[in-house]
Amino acid sequence: MLEDLRIFLEVAQAGNLSKVAQARAIAVSSVARKIDALEISLTTKLFHRTSRAIILTDAGERFLPHAKSMIAELDDAKDELSALRADPRGLLSVTAPAAFGRRYLTPAITSFLKQYPLMEIDLELSDQVIDLSAQRLDVAIRIGTLPDSDLIATRLAPLNRLACASPDYLERCGVPRSPLELIEHNCLKKLSRHLPYEWNFPGTHQNKAIPVKGSFRSDDVEALLQAAVAGMGVIHLASFIVSDMVADGKLRILFESECANIQKASQKSNAGIHAVRLPGRSHAAKAQMFINHLRQEFGSPPIWDRALGLA
Repeated sequence: MLEDLRIFLEVAQAGNLSKVAQARAIAVSSVARKIDALEISLTTKLFHRTSRAIILTDAGERFLPHAKSMIAELDDAKDELSALRADPRGLLSVTAPAAFGRRYLTPAITSFLKQYPLMEIDLELSDQVIDLSAQRLDVAIRIGTLPDSDLIATRLAPLNRLACASPDYLERCGVPRSPLELIEHNCLKKLSRHLPYEWNFPGTHQNKAIPVKGSFRSDDVEALLQAAVAGMGVIHLASFIVSDMVADGKLRILFESECANIQKASQKSNAGIHAVRLPGRSHAAKAQMFINHLRQEFGSPPIWDRALGLA
């Protein structure tokens, strides 16, 4: 039946029995028998046939995505079994946000390539959301809430955002005792062309965004981080971005009593750090193997949260 399904897909795409027969180097009657056999097994007519063309029936149109899915899953399974039988080899193309890619993805890629020396990886660092299908990419790291899509997503870690400031700033401007007091502080905000970057703190301000203001805004998290280290103001960024500066004493986490609430909320939230890939790609097994390696490398809780004592 699997061969019947493949021929069904080819005929649906070509709209012609002869083209499929020619491509497969078989008789047109053999193609027709495969379609007949599939229609008999499904007890449904899948095509309208005329002397000039063959087109899908309504039932055929509805069956088409299911057939594509079944064949894609089978190809994925074969690819995975093949990967298990031999040393993984070949190229994976990966994209990730710049800050995460430099800090944590690149070291994980290095350890992956040491473990699988026949593999190759092309890494593109960009804060833009790249279309995997259009750019022929195998894996993308996405940070935040994932929109509904056909992508296969694996959650790598929760997304904890922390408010931080330098010791110098806190000495000059005072230590805010609660998130609501940030309204009186110089808050360094992230610019976003898409959704607004809100400062939310679970259990505070009726879980609504706090309307913070400040003298400096940027679409680059590294710029905000350096400004905060220089004593310009308060930042509210992902824990993986601030962890090194907190460990070095250049930044202090604010509202540490709130961290337990932040962690609980992030565990339940749909937002997180995810690896996504397209279904049905020929590199699916190697892509999933790479994603599994990332999960193992980052750990649970992830290494950046353990470094902050948030484990």
